[in-house]
Amino acid sequence: MNCHPTLCGMLVDVEDGKLVGVAGDPENPDSRGFLCVRGQASREIIGNPERLLYPLVRERRGVNAWRRASWDEALDRIAERMRAAGPQAVGLWSGHGLAANNYGTRVASHLNRRFANLYGCQWWSGTIICWGLGAFGLGLTGILEASTKEDMGEHSRMIVLWGANLASQPNTAPHVVAARRRGAYVVTIDVRETESARHSDETIRIRPGTDAALALGMMHVIVAEGLHDREFVANHTVGFEALVEHLASHTPEWAAQVTGVEPERIRALARRYATTKPAMILVGGSSMHKGSNGWQGARAASCLPALTGDLGRPGAGLGVRHGASTHGQALTDITLPERRPPGVYVPNQMSRITEALLDRRLRVILLLGTNMLSSFADADQVATGLARQDLVVSYDLFMNETTRRSADVVLPATSWLEETGCKSTNTHLYLMPRVLDPPGECRSNTWVLRELARRLDLDEFFPWADEAGPIDAILDHPSTGHATVAALAAEGGMRALRISHVAYPDLAFDTPSGKVELYSERAKSLGLAPLPEHEDLPASTYPLTFRQGRTLNHFHAFYDHGRALPSLAAADPEPVLWISLADAAARRLSDGAAIRLFNERGEMRARARVTDAIGAGTVWMRDGWEGLNTLTSGRAVVPDEAVDVFQFGAGQASFDAMIEVAPAS
Repeated sequence: MNCHPTLCGMLVDVEDGKLVGVAGDPENPDSRGFLCVRGQASREIIGNPERLLYPLVRERRGVNAWRRASWDEALDRIAERMRAAGPQAVGLWSGHGLAANNYGTRVASHLNRRFANLYGCQWWSGTIICWGLGAFGLGLTGILEASTKEDMGEHSRMIVLWGANLASQPNTAPHVVAARRRGAYVVTIDVRETESARHSDETIRIRPGTDAALALGMMHVIVAEGLHDREFVANHTVGFEALVEHLASHTPEWAAQVTGVEPERIRALARRYATTKPAMILVGGSSMHKGSNGWQGARAASCLPALTGDLGRPGAGLGVRHGASTHGQALTDITLPERRPPGVYVPNQMSRITEALLDRRLRVILLLGTNMLSSFADADQVATGLARQDLVVSYDLFMNETTRRSADVVLPATSWLEETGCKSTNTHLYLMPRVLDPPGECRSNTWVLRELARRLDLDEFFPWADEAGPIDAILDHPSTGHATVAALAAEGGMRALRISHVAYPDLAFDTPSGKVELYSERAKSLGLAPLPEHEDLPASTYPLTFRQGRTLNHFHAFYDHGRALPSLAAADPEPVLWISLADAAARRLSDGAAIRLFNERGEMRARARVTDAIGAGTVWMRDGWEGLNTLTSGRAVVPDEAVDVFQFGAGQASFDAMIEVAPAS
């Protein structure tokens, strides 16, 4: 129920084939016995009366007239519609829900893509709803690897949590605390006072979408005051002279006007960062980048350790983030990209997928472990596109917004205890053995794909004897010590990866030049600015900048927005919007008042949380709520040509939303 790099170890008690309890595993080297409220709530999946247990079909969408079907009937219907549409009119889209059983190793994703490559249908990367856009900015600079949380806890003397909320990665928190006990100075930079603030010596609240401006102001100070590492810059970076010229106009006074942070505070932060070594920046996951200029913030922040020479050494550089790999961490690719037939494929670009739904280039879509209407921006357009499909299939544990509104066929999924899985953190590999029989007629994603492949004559899809086969093939890599399911089981289910805790120890960076590219010819060739820059958010007649993020009580829209699990539903019963005292007073809103959020795209209902932990002009809500993405923009952020420059998809929509808030009528 969580996202990389937080994958908590769990001990599960089973008696007579029944789940008795779950608890944190004290011997797990990543989580050390910790298990957050989401992990504790996971036991409520098993035996849940809302759980999907049998295939369901209906003849008309929008009507709750589901009937139970056999697996043969459901799969035959799917295969028939796929053949009628033709491979390139079929889309395969999986969400983070499908990754819950094998996060980090991406077994389900590998098999989905293998199926798509052999069949020739559309497939898109799950990173486009999460961290891919931020990583795109880091990739242009060339700093994609992350140092480990252990390295940070032991060696960092300064930690900057830049949009990195520890609610998203609670296993990182003990290492921040350990570093702080050693005397490390911890700074949180965010649009609100997050859970990270209580672990910090300083919290800097900035206006949404101004991260790049803050980084540029800091770089101006570092260069102007000669605080940069001249030798490192000369030997390991490209474009310093162009950057210096670019920074001339990006003074702390300029940055203050953009960010709302005082000039002297920007200077103090820059000086402290440049003179405190080693220093580590943890760049935020999805929330920081859900804006049209979000990738620029990551790109600009990644230039800072290059200027100070704080890369390739313990305690320095960039720390753990969603989707990052450590130095040496890798897996074997079983997706058969060389077998993908020529064709016209919709790119890993959220807006293009929506367009393909609307204009019926797509006619059949298989949604595997995802609530698409909750995940995609501009959700009303997505719903209209889904309504135009010949067939919409949803594979999941519970009904959700998308299945109720848009699906024709619903397939019941297995949980993490009902199939063999394998997870990987940045440092360790973990076997997840099957310990329960699936209830009813629930089947694994692997089984579903095998059955569809059989019906579609994809004989090469599954050459293995059992579900351990693809896991063994993916793990057959030096970084895992060529691990297998059997070997992991014999070792107690855990194995340390053969990686470096320090990113880029060889100072060979992920760019064409092999150096940190402060000036990027690759960006220029894609029609993007070659130097990091701040871009203003799109103009709007609506006054409040909306942002979304994570809390400890939920993750994305898992388990029907958390409503299916009683403890999560009780802890987080309804949407709550953070709004400043000034903005609430201007609208005559009291704390706890029923409100409506609206703009030109849509409207949703919530309750107000009136607080001084957020600045005037900014409002915030946790992501995943039904209706939230009716407010957000589905506009493309980077060109189609750019979305697949790196191994991950970077085509996240802007998710921008300027809104107004008023009392609910």
